[in-house]
Amino acid sequence: MKKTRTVFSTESGRVCPKCGWPQKDCRCSVAVDERVPERLTARLRIEKAGRRGKTVTVVESLPRNREFLKELTGELKRACGSGGKAGDSHIEIQGDHRERLRTLLRDKGWIVKG
Repeated sequence: MKKTRTVFSTESGRVCPKCGWPQKDCRCSVAVDERVPERLTARLRIEKAGRRGKTVTVVESLPRNREFLKELTGELKRACGSGGKAGDSHIEIQGDHRERLRTLLRDKGWIVKG
């Protein structure tokens, strides 16, 4: 089976090979690192849709700072003993770990909703 990708679209013109966005709106070449505020608010939610019934805890409303998200993801994964990944402004931890994450983030002085 051959994998295909869009190289050119008449709607948007050329497409970036890394992120798949139109080249004029490419996200991979733009460094979008926000500063980390003193007081953070995190939202916790559970997702099951599109994951073949597997539960994922999502921590969202985080600043778009790659280094900060990478460090926080590692810390949360170790605390939960589970896998996960960092997105643009959210973190996904495999399994239902809302209570554990809620106490961990509150101990850091964050406001936790959800």
